Amino acid sequence: MIETLLAFDIATIATFLVACLVLALTPGADMMFTIASGAAGGARAGAAAAVGISMGSLVHSVLAAIGLAALIATHPMAYEAIRWAGVAYLIFLAVQMWRADPHVEHMEGTALMRRAFKRGFLTNILNPKVALFVLAFLPQFTDPTIGPLWQQIVLLGVMLAVFDGTLYVALGVLAGYFGDGIRRGAGIMNKFAALIFGGLAVRLAVN
Repeated sequence: MIETLLAFDIATIATFLVACLVLALTPGADMMFTIASGAAGGARAGAAAAVGISMGSLVHSVLAAIGLAALIATHPMAYEAIRWAGVAYLIFLAVQMWRADPHVEHMEGTALMRRAFKRGFLTNILNPKVALFVLAFLPQFTDPTIGPLWQQIVLLGVMLAVFDGTLYVALGVLAGYFGDGIRRGAGIMNKFAALIFGGLAVRLAVN
């Protein structure tokens, strides 16, 4: 796999990273989830959620490499099952955040980070649109002459996860710091996060 990585054209990688940057800076479900997690749980929770999302993206890349993403794309029932599981999970998170005690949430520390990571990962992995996006996006930057396509897709997926993940970690940390003052005084940020999660559930359900 190292040989495949070294065989990539520099211009192709540069174009790919620019595309990753544009996509990362475009407001979407991952960005909103990261902001909501950081605002409600603090900087560390925002960073942990971002890492979870990145790991979910990487799993989607591996699934695309072995063909499971194509299977989802061609089997509507599988797509719908995953989509509605994602909707249900986001609604569950929205209800939890709306009812959460902000002081308990803030004091959980490491446990809160683990939960934020799990939430970010599950939200990403239960969104079949991410699988279809990865399946459509990554192969555009592959070249059959430089090595196995599955290796190229996995390598590009790693780059996507690391590059976008780094930006989202920074975004989650910033959201956490900006939310600190408000969060100490009331549960406003929990309500904000609940509304974001609920909105993402609606978006996933209707699109």
